[in-house]
Amino acid sequence: MRTFNVFVTHDPAALENYYGARALKALQAIAHVRVSHHLEPWTPESLAAAAKGCDIILSDRRAEGGAELLERLPELLAFCRCAVDIRNVDVQTASRLGVLVTQASAGFMTSVAEWTIGVMIDLSRGISAAVTGYRRGMLPVPVMGRELRHSTLGIIGYGQIGRALADLALAFGMRVVVSDPFVRVGHDAIAQVPLDELLGRCDYVVCLATATPQSERLMNAAAFAAMRPSAYFINPSRGNLVDDAALLHALDTGQIAGCALDVGRDPDQMPSTALSRHPRVIATPHIGGLTPQAIEHQSMETVQQITDLLHGRQPNGAVNWAQASRLQTALAQP
Repeated sequence: MRTFNVFVTHDPAALENYYGARALKALQAIAHVRVSHHLEPWTPESLAAAAKGCDIILSDRRAEGGAELLERLPELLAFCRCAVDIRNVDVQTASRLGVLVTQASAGFMTSVAEWTIGVMIDLSRGISAAVTGYRRGMLPVPVMGRELRHSTLGIIGYGQIGRALADLALAFGMRVVVSDPFVRVGHDAIAQVPLDELLGRCDYVVCLATATPQSERLMNAAAFAAMRPSAYFINPSRGNLVDDAALLHALDTGQIAGCALDVGRDPDQMPSTALSRHPRVIATPHIGGLTPQAIEHQSMETVQQITDLLHGRQPNGAVNWAQASRLQTALAQP
């Protein structure tokens, strides 16, 4: 059985936090692994040079699999994304060239749902503001808080994270309202309503819609204007879903009470500086899914995918298996 040469694009910090020692050890047991020491953003030229001679690129979110890169690597057999999101991979070009593309499945539902509950409590009780005040040597003014119990949570997008969040919210005694035109909720304790109705009746609005061209800036000026002035907006999904200027205006004018962001339109899906510095915003650096359980789910899945490829099996997460002619040719060789 042949052994693949695998290039892992994660820089040292990302390798530790977003791939993990256990998965790396398992990968090294089945393949010749070359790890990255590259700290700058990847370009097609730099990534092609670093991955030259490798059969597989195992990519983090910094590494784009665009046409310019793929055209530069005639020996590449597969481009494996250690993530669900493959919008930065040119699957059409990969298929034309015979390069397999794979993606990992979601393993961060609990992690992101728990982050969301955490910031809902923080927003409701002013925890971060009080901690910051004390650390600056100030005596914070006590403010009246709000319980999650009996409050109404609106979830935009009822996918795996949305379902996990709904279960947690119900356990807290919240009312749960969902808007998703592509899913039938079918849960007696959850109301499914149009988006406009959700925005107007909820105390917390959590955007978990899938990022597509159609959902670009789904949360725009009209959406924020439809929310209650006492409501909080929370985005743990993708920055593309939000019009940052409209959100900033809504915060400045008191259209909404505040927001929490784990994502945004800055590089690497980080919240923007203008929003993250706002006094009514709780911002975190894209850590919603950053727990060992969530990370290892995806990293260990890439190990299994490469193991399957070594044995000539179609792995779970293969996007264009029928077009992976380079891989099929390589596997057919003695």
